[in-house]
Amino acid sequence: METDREYIESQVQSNGMQIGMLNIMSANAVVEKVKQTPVPNDLYNGLWHEGEVACLFADSNLGKSILAVQMAEEISRNRRVLYVDCELSDKQFQMRYYSEERDVTHKFPDSLYRATIAPGGTVSGSYEDAIISHIEKAANTLDAKIIIVDNLTYLCNTSEKGDAAGNFMMKLMTLKMKYGWSLLIIAHTPKRDTRAAITPNDLAGSKKLFNFFDTIFAIGKCRYDENFRYILQVKVRAGEFLYPEDNVVVCEISKDEDGFLKFAHRGFGSESDQLQDADNTELITNICM
Repeated sequence: METDREYIESQVQSNGMQIGMLNIMSANAVVEKVKQTPVPNDLYNGLWHEGEVACLFADSNLGKSILAVQMAEEISRNRRVLYVDCELSDKQFQMRYYSEERDVTHKFPDSLYRATIAPGGTVSGSYEDAIISHIEKAANTLDAKIIIVDNLTYLCNTSEKGDAAGNFMMKLMTLKMKYGWSLLIIAHTPKRDTRAAITPNDLAGSKKLFNFFDTIFAIGKCRYDENFRYILQVKVRAGEFLYPEDNVVVCEISKDEDGFLKFAHRGFGSESDQLQDADNTELITNICM
C-alpha cells in the first residue's frame, strides 16, 4: 500500500496522472512544466490572444461583423483563419468590400477562408452538434487554428437560454482544448438602452456564458456621430485591461479606397463621453488629436 502511495506521489510530482476525465499534477510540477512555454501571442491589439476563447458582443447594426472581418483579415496575414459567416450572403459580403466609386474590390489574404451554411443541407440529430462537427472538420481540413464564428445566435437558436448556450460553449471549449484553437464568438445583446454604459449583463445569456470566455469585448455607439463607435473590454483573464471604461477605443466606420469597410481608429476616450449628446465637432476634434 505504501509503495502504491509513493508511486502515485511520484507521478503527480513529475509527469502527472490521469484519473477518468481529470489530468492531475502538483501545482509546482505544472509551473516547472510550462514556465519555458512562450507567452501566448497577441492576435489583435491586446483584445484577443492565442489559445483564448473570446467573445465580441454588441447590439444590432453596430458593426460586429465589420470588426470581426477586420480582425480576421489582419490575423490571416500570418496565420490561416476560418471565418464562419452566418450573417451575410455572398453578394452582401462582396458589396461590403467593394468601392463603387473606383470599381475596386478589396483583396483579402489567401489564408482567410470564409464558410457559410450550405442551403438545403440536412443533418441527423442535433443541429448544434452537426454544426460543431462540421466546423471541426473544416478547420482541420484547412489546417486553421484561428476560428471566428459569426454568430452564436444563429448556431445556437436558444443562446439566450443559459443552459443551452452553456452546453454549446462547452462543446466549443472541448475543441479548443483538443486542438489548441483560438476562438472568437460573435454574440448579441438583448434590447438595451444604448444611452447606458455597457455591462457584462448586456451579453445575452450572460450568467451562463460569461465564465466560459477568457476575454470579452463589446462595441458601443457614440451618440454624437452616426458613424462613430467605441470598443470596451469587459473581461480579461490573462492579459491586461487596456481599454476599460476610462480608455475605450474610439473608431469611425469608413471604407478605404480599395473598398475595405473597417473600424478606422480615431483615438481613445472615456465611455461616458461617447454616451453624451454633446456638440460633436469639439469632441471629435479632441479625440482625433
